[in-house]
Amino acid sequence: MAGSVSGHPSAVAKVVLVLEALPNCHGVSEISRGTGLPTSTVHRILSELAGLGWVRVDSEHRYLPGVRLLSLAGQSASITEIVHPILGRLCAATGHTVHFALRSGDEAVYVDKLEGDRAYVMRSRVGLSIPLHCTAIGKAILAGLPRPELRAVLARNPLTAMTARTITDPELLLAHLESVAERGYAVDDEENEEHTRCLGAAVLDHHGQPIGGISVSALAFDLDRAKVRACVPLLTAAAREASQALGLPSALTPRPPKKSGRR
Repeated sequence: MAGSVSGHPSAVAKVVLVLEALPNCHGVSEISRGTGLPTSTVHRILSELAGLGWVRVDSEHRYLPGVRLLSLAGQSASITEIVHPILGRLCAATGHTVHFALRSGDEAVYVDKLEGDRAYVMRSRVGLSIPLHCTAIGKAILAGLPRPELRAVLARNPLTAMTARTITDPELLLAHLESVAERGYAVDDEENEEHTRCLGAAVLDHHGQPIGGISVSALAFDLDRAKVRACVPLLTAAAREASQALGLPSALTPRPPKKSGRR
């Protein structure tokens, strides 16, 4: 259990108290009782930490360690180690570059990447932060969020046009994400970077909430409609396998995607 307040703790001490409480306490009131901090202070600290990716909020409104905190504790490395062999098999099966990214606040961060067997090299790199609204992994993550959380994410982040194809209208993006949720994967059709097409599927935690995603990426000419159809089952199977390896119960495992068009 975390320590409690004695005297007048500094702002840094308050943040540390809240972080120390997270392994055992997941609600504002519970953390307030455990630390002795006012609920308003706890809520403010948690909100700021969530925005920075240090904590995250699940569908039951519980506060849990975020990817940046897990990384500091060395746990993101173990997550990457679990998913890496799955990523390797996907890369070998498709011949394309594959990525694994974890959600970090209102972005995602690449934590693993394997290059395909093509003559070209994708410019992405491990450690790079990517937007959620216009990337395949990002859209797969957004599509899996509870609707109130999804709307909150979209409300506090401008839908910046990265290319002429980026969806910048919130209502259009919401409708698009409904189709992503229905079919089980997302397509970045030159929306984040011109001449690059990506497919993405969410990786879920043991509560069935998206913590990240896996993608297959290629130059647009090399990932045409026929190749998309061939890659999608491999991608979604890899994402399901990764989710189960990270503790997702089989009852919550996403169903295989429905057949659909490219977008």
